[in-house]
Amino acid sequence: MLPDLRSIIRAMATKFTPADVSHIADLARIPVTDQEEKSLADGFTKTIGVVEELTTLDVSGVEPRHTIGLTNIFREDVVDTKRMFTQQEALANATKADGGYFVVDQLIDQED
Repeated sequence: MLPDLRSIIRAMATKFTPADVSHIADLARIPVTDQEEKSLADGFTKTIGVVEELTTLDVSGVEPRHTIGLTNIFREDVVDTKRMFTQQEALANATKADGGYFVVDQLIDQED
């Protein structure tokens, strides 16, 4: 069961600091200036404030709507064994395999 959106929002920081933005930027490996950190921190704080306001609305009687006319979009999360590959079938066309796993080249370069 998914946690209630309201409890997630309440658990989030309602005031972002430039240090928070710097940390997020470091994780995403996006360079930001000090001025951008301040501006983004204000923007994040405003956005979370709007989301907090939205969580106060009573939407208990509102049905989900879709712009492309989908109906019954929810289904049970069940495994369809008819559509599954065996491990051998999955690895049949692998260029390299070892011990039942795909072997791939390293994709990430790290700068130290």
